Amino acid sequence: MKHSVALVLTLASGLVLTAAAQTPSAPAAAAAPAATAPAGPAKIAVIAFQVAVAQTNEGQRSFADLQRKYQPKQTQLKALSDEIDGLTKQLQASGDKLSDTERAARAKTIDDKKKQLERSAEDAQNDMQNEMQELYSSLASKVYDVLNDYSKQHGYTLVLDVAQQQSPVLYATESTNITKAIIDAYNVKSGVPAPPAPAAGTAPIPSAPKPAAPRPTTPQ
Repeated sequence: MKHSVALVLTLASGLVLTAAAQTPSAPAAAAAPAATAPAGPAKIAVIAFQVAVAQTNEGQRSFADLQRKYQPKQTQLKALSDEIDGLTKQLQASGDKLSDTERAARAKTIDDKKKQLERSAEDAQNDMQNEMQELYSSLASKVYDVLNDYSKQHGYTLVLDVAQQQSPVLYATESTNITKAIIDAYNVKSGVPAPPAPAAGTAPIPSAPKPAAPRPTTPQ
């Protein structure tokens, strides 16, 4: 039962953002055209690419639309979960007053509904995750094109993704973080207006992380 309820709560509490975080951060580097490195010192920037994609006006609109699409299913799963809880409490309260046959029948009904809840929740989660991955991949490819153009225009020779779990970035100043600049540039290119402020209780779009703090050195 705990597992089934957990699936329901997962769907109801920001699965969109969770799914976005699990998708590839950027299109494969091999897809980008080869470029000749300019002469002179390297100019490096950092970006939280997943955050940039999610925070674009188009991304916020698309993710909100996806949440609304699955809201009826979330409501249905929550209602089934509540029904199971009610039947379980009734059985616990009156179990000693029932015949063995009636008690067994009620227990089987509860068990069947638990299995139904788990199957339905897993199906909904998989469907939503698949749609999220398709949505994210399509949008990430367009944001990457903006990043590519922006980097060339501003002379960046290397852009590191600080949103990656295995990011090599240990320290970066705020001035090197181009996450917001890419979001703004994409919003201008797409022409999608900013979405209305989210209602209370809505999972917020994650903000760009601050540059990594320097790693403490070990005294010799």
